[in-house]
Amino acid sequence: MTVRRSIVTLIFVFAVCLATNLASQVGQSVPTSDQIPDDQLPATYVPPGKQTYKEYCAACHGFDGKGHGPAAWSLRKQPANLTTIAKRHGGKFPDVYVKNVLQFGPGFSAHGSSEMPVWGPIFQYLEYYNEAAVRRRIKNLCEFLESIQEK
Repeated sequence: MTVRRSIVTLIFVFAVCLATNLASQVGQSVPTSDQIPDDQLPATYVPPGKQTYKEYCAACHGFDGKGHGPAAWSLRKQPANLTTIAKRHGGKFPDVYVKNVLQFGPGFSAHGSSEMPVWGPIFQYLEYYNEAAVRRRIKNLCEFLESIQEK
């Protein structure tokens, strides 16, 4: 019963986040070609990392990044404290590692799949498959995460 409730809660939180973002994009047109080189794509608004964090990450990781968001109680594994990423990697913020986790997910744990959503495909959909915008969104989010690291 607890696992089922956790899954339902996680799906609900994910659906609310996705619906909020989709509602804000109603009426925007989808590009007709995804074969245009990144440097030739029109400029696209990409939200700052703090805004992306608030919309997609804070529900689980908390507004302060310490892993105590409002949805954290429903997860089987508690979300990571994102303010200690650098500390856990020898005092240096692992930019490439964090970008990979955001785009492709944290991988699989030894005891089942990860509960963290894989944001890369979601950001691709939200950015109409504009790879430059997806990379910028992830870069902005990484920069925000780096800015909240404990000293």
